[in-house]
Amino acid sequence: MKYVKKPLVLVGAVLALLGGAAHAEVDAETAKAIKARLKEGNPKATYGEVRESPMKGVYEVEMDGGNTLFVSEDGKHFIFGDLYQVEAGNLVNVSEQRRAGGRAQVMAAQNLDDMIIFSPKGKKKAHIYVFTDVDCGYCRKLHDDVPELNKRGIEVRYLAFPRAGLNSLGYRKVATAWCADDPNKTLTALKNRENVPLKVCKDNPVAAQYKLGNDAIDVRGTPTIVMEDGTVVPGYLPPDTLAKALGI
Repeated sequence: MKYVKKPLVLVGAVLALLGGAAHAEVDAETAKAIKARLKEGNPKATYGEVRESPMKGVYEVEMDGGNTLFVSEDGKHFIFGDLYQVEAGNLVNVSEQRRAGGRAQVMAAQNLDDMIIFSPKGKKKAHIYVFTDVDCGYCRKLHDDVPELNKRGIEVRYLAFPRAGLNSLGYRKVATAWCADDPNKTLTALKNRENVPLKVCKDNPVAAQYKLGNDAIDVRGTPTIVMEDGTVVPGYLPPDTLAKALGI
């Protein structure tokens, strides 16, 4: 398989777009003063767009790693953490909703040709992205469910995430699947612990997908499932639960 390197679309840029669309423009002098005050406290950090938050007199500022600060108008005080909206009988994590929207756009912007995709034979009703390793037990368990997921109309789009890093045997194994003439068959064989000769091709997308998982999705283990709406499921879910979450 031949791969063409494409620039990664990271979540920070998408979040900035979302923030700009959802909130009124902040006065330039106010934004400048807030960022200047924050830089006084931590000049090594990178601060992004200043935007209005749902709370009057409090502003949102993106910083390194996609984190959000909720900052007073003079920039002298900030709160670090998620913002919740109180509704009747429910608490809504507004910050996570924003992150999920960003992740959904990030994943939608990725090149499908760089993924190993298991598609339904009939009508496709939904899809999931799965950051996977070939050696983890729950990755194998999820892969065993792929035929059932396909029967339910769920397409499984795999991205590589070697848990031990890019200088590991795990990397060579998972890259072998992405470099194979039949990636689907090879990935299945590796997950079934079959003896597959390792062959790593140049310009394979594993390193880029590993970076994407770390930088934009905050993958902390495998499998990590990213739903269509950007919701992250850190681990295995059985087919019934996945189908219900996808509205099937």
